[in-house]
Amino acid sequence: MKRQLPVLITGIVGAVLVVSVFIPHAPFGRLGEDFSVFFDIIAVFAFILGGGNLLRVHGDKIYRRAKGWQFSIVTVLGFIITLIAGAFKIGNVNGIRGDVTAPGSLFTNIYDFIFTPLQATMFSILAFFVASASYRAFRAKNKEATILLITAFIVLLGRTPIGNYATAWLPSWLSFFHVPNLANWIMAIPNLAGQRAIMIGISLGVVSMSLRVILGIERGYIGSEGGKG
Repeated sequence: MKRQLPVLITGIVGAVLVVSVFIPHAPFGRLGEDFSVFFDIIAVFAFILGGGNLLRVHGDKIYRRAKGWQFSIVTVLGFIITLIAGAFKIGNVNGIRGDVTAPGSLFTNIYDFIFTPLQATMFSILAFFVASASYRAFRAKNKEATILLITAFIVLLGRTPIGNYATAWLPSWLSFFHVPNLANWIMAIPNLAGQRAIMIGISLGVVSMSLRVILGIERGYIGSEGGKG
């Protein structure tokens, strides 16, 4: 019964949400909105569990002096300070009644002067990994890789002033071969067609998985199949 009840609830909720999209009239349309509110309530408890799990994992790491435990101290302190600053709106001119994101508040300062620069640093580091992966992916080993290499070169060149200057001498009737125009055509036609094909495949996968969950075929979200109902 412990396994059958979650499957039954999931099936009913999933079916109601699907019906509410195709029949946006009472009572189905209203039920879809109500379930969305319930999801927000469940998400609040998920945030609480996530915060508790973060403290548990990193607290245990600090206690055992595991490798990198100093970073766990920074993580725990950052989490607690940010939580207190946001919950009590420290530094807010309007006090606890004001907006947590008001200029000058401790929460806003932490976000603007600590989190945002750290985020920019992480993306800057990722740029080197992207460059390394691009070098390996764009090696002309076969016809497909050669096409990818040429296409990437045109698109990258079309986003720089060099690409504009390199083909600026072309006459107007050859404007299609102007590097910026060619790069825009690649992004607007072949690239968009590929993106749509990928999105169609993803959508079909989502529909298939949703049906498996609603019909009770997929039960991985309630644990292993070894337990007794």
